Amino acid sequence: MSLPYERGSLLPDTAADLAKLRAAWLIVERRHGEGTLFNFTGLERSLDLGGADVSVLDDDLAPALFGERLTELALEHLGGDPERDDVFVANRLTAAIVAAMQVLVRPGDTVLGVSARYSHPVVVRAVKLAGGELLDTTGYDEFAAHLDREPQLVVLTRLAVSYEALGSDELQAITTEVERRGLPMFVDDAGGARVGPAVFDQPRTLELGAIAGATGLDKYGTTGPRLGLLAGRAELVGRIRARGVELGLEGRPMLYPAVVSSLEQYRPERVRELVASTMALADALEARFPWVARTPVAVKLEGEDILAEAAARAGVQESDCPLIPYEATAALAMLLLRDHGTLTVHFAALPPGTSALLLKFLPPETLEQFGGPERFAVAVDESLDALATLVAERESLAGLLGSKALSRQS
Repeated sequence: MSLPYERGSLLPDTAADLAKLRAAWLIVERRHGEGTLFNFTGLERSLDLGGADVSVLDDDLAPALFGERLTELALEHLGGDPERDDVFVANRLTAAIVAAMQVLVRPGDTVLGVSARYSHPVVVRAVKLAGGELLDTTGYDEFAAHLDREPQLVVLTRLAVSYEALGSDELQAITTEVERRGLPMFVDDAGGARVGPAVFDQPRTLELGAIAGATGLDKYGTTGPRLGLLAGRAELVGRIRARGVELGLEGRPMLYPAVVSSLEQYRPERVRELVASTMALADALEARFPWVARTPVAVKLEGEDILAEAAARAGVQESDCPLIPYEATAALAMLLLRDHGTLTVHFAALPPGTSALLLKFLPPETLEQFGGPERFAVAVDESLDALATLVAERESLAGLLGSKALSRQS
């Protein structure tokens, strides 16, 4: 599987990531029971029906009662035209992208990806599954330099999984060039569907000139559930929906009331509030750890820096540590959960799209309940100390990450 980071022997594949998640669930269960669990993922993945009666949670009844309103709200949210566009609800954003690439990409096609850093691994996998080749580029200049490959499709990601964003001028240059050449464009707008318009005053997804685009309903100002929302040209969406149904990728229609509730309560002001809270946390972390990285909407603890810091505190060489940067991030995330009850986004995707520990779009009320930005910075410091005691001990690390069987096989 193509990932933008190296795998190690402790977490060599998705099966190991699943074992790690199961180990985390044991801690989540205990912490939740104690009332000491804090959701620092920046995601909303619960089921909020917005007052709808549970009797409507039915695959036949819910779409009949809520389908028309869902389409109306989704097209408004993504900048669609009711006279031209339609909507498909997938069981997650990954499913929406896979279904879309099954229709948009033919075997042998060249797909040109462009973002501020790199396309999400799901785009790589989806294009490959469809038989195409993805040429991934960073920014306008590299994108323009690859247009001579005559791509059949452009996949634009304005807010990369690294949480670096394409600036408005660069975004405009890319979309203008796409339009000038008459290229079809799909937008992987996971968080960008809200962050772009609310934070950077950019157009909505389909207003970028895309024939289709998709976002996740668990991200930034929404209330979940974890579904993928795709919109675009009606005829095209009809084909994507049909292919999605064939592959079992469609979202359960019984969940439509929750989608409607999520979209009805959405406010751009809430997104800006989440960003402000995250930036306050970034200030606290940066004051204590000069090596943290930040973007306009997130703060990151890179795996390389986590490993280097833990090794330095332990007084050992990084080469003597049995883990690599991605695994150092996983270990720190597990220690933060175990010792401080903070559930981070590292556990939200399998496999994660980045080797960094990301902190983003944190609800100010959650941060306040935990004790504020400074208290979280202290928790990271203490967890790094805890990691330092384990960083050279393979068996201990394997146990922490739920991979004892792997350690016995080595």
